[in-house]
Amino acid sequence: MSEPVPDLWAALRRHTSARIGLGRAGDSVPTARLLEFEAAHAAARDAVHTPIDVAAIRAQLGGLPTVTVRSAVRDRSHYLRRPDLGRRLDPECTGLLEARGYDVAFVITDGLSARGVHDHAAAVLLAAVEQLPGWSVAPVVLATQGRVALGDEIAERLGAAFVVVLLGERPGLSAADSLGIYLTADPHVGRTDAERNCISNVRPPEGLGHAAAAGKLVHLMHEARRLGITGVGLKDDTAALPEG
Repeated sequence: MSEPVPDLWAALRRHTSARIGLGRAGDSVPTARLLEFEAAHAAARDAVHTPIDVAAIRAQLGGLPTVTVRSAVRDRSHYLRRPDLGRRLDPECTGLLEARGYDVAFVITDGLSARGVHDHAAAVLLAAVEQLPGWSVAPVVLATQGRVALGDEIAERLGAAFVVVLLGERPGLSAADSLGIYLTADPHVGRTDAERNCISNVRPPEGLGHAAAAGKLVHLMHEARRLGITGVGLKDDTAALPEG
């Protein structure tokens, strides 16, 4: 009987969630690696199709006022096939947003991973709001079936100078719970992605921590207000900010 072959990749695999050194069994990958892949694929599919729990997020936000709206898509299948409609408000919801000239509007929406939103959005938002004394903050908008650009129409109707959209990122096979944060100045329908700043891969402990993400966001917001721009003209120079 032959001796088991030691896994020479085990030491390196402890430092990354990437699939490295899979090995092989005959003409295929080992059973253990195949099962890991199938589990990751199932987690990614679950992240995309799990509905956002608006009530749970509202509870996480404590006493912050909230408004719930939906995009113009009918259901999740429609959302995946019509990304253009995920960027627009359902006409029946427009009357829920009253323009009062806020400094910033925060929008939480599902994107492609409700799990990422459930795990991280409220914690980052609360940490950021604490660091914004003197800013008038609109009621937090909880939007279902939304994409990033949905925030532009929401903020335009609220009369907000800036919009921060927190949504679940497209899941990969090693991360199904990432949160993305998008900051846009002078938001209105027709803004492009080049006019936004993005903070991605918020998912401690493997990704960016909540406090660090909030710190980066607040720094970008102050700089955006000072310079009057977001997007490619506004650089993130907060790489050295410590966690916490």
